[in-house]
Amino acid sequence: MEPVCAPDTIGPMDTPRPLPSTLSQERLDVALAAPGFLPLDEALALHEAAGSFLAQPDSVGVGVEVGTYCGKSTVFLGAIAEAHGALLATVDHHRGSEEHQPGWEYHDTSLVDPHTGTLDTSARFRRTMFDAELEQTVIGMIASSTMGARMWGRPADFVFIDGGHSMAAAQADFDGWSPWVRLGGGLLIHDVFPDPADGGRPPYEIYRQALAGGRF
Repeated sequence: MEPVCAPDTIGPMDTPRPLPSTLSQERLDVALAAPGFLPLDEALALHEAAGSFLAQPDSVGVGVEVGTYCGKSTVFLGAIAEAHGALLATVDHHRGSEEHQPGWEYHDTSLVDPHTGTLDTSARFRRTMFDAELEQTVIGMIASSTMGARMWGRPADFVFIDGGHSMAAAQADFDGWSPWVRLGGGLLIHDVFPDPADGGRPPYEIYRQALAGGRF
């Protein structure tokens, strides 16, 4: 099995020409409009990587995303899943990671639920899936990563980890979800920074664990 890392940089999502045949301009426009932090070059690399595992002869027709936010990356994964007749499960408690909380750099007050006073990205995610016409392909699981992994129970062609960046959160994502990647499938990890000066270390640490563990 293959671990894949993608370093994160927040940048513009300039439209390339031509787009992959598995991604329409309409869906790209929906992804561009969704709040999130995924540059287009990384999103297209994710789209291609997921497709490579879904296209294998022993594909089980299921992918998993850990960390949904408002569904920007989910559009790219959902589009390639639909193209292969597969399903995508995306798991998030929708209360935001550490950096999305009040007082932090990426806190978005427009995503705060006035009833609870807390961040709630679930409605924005559903809007993204509706606009992208992916509601028959993407299954949203409103749960913590740990809870979702405990009840999951089936192999996946790939697992994309893009959840919380604390060591505890990243370790929980890895421990809970990497065992479900089928033989020959892919473990995709975002926000991997080998140089500590570039960003947080927990995604890099679980990437190193995947390489050292002998399974990937």
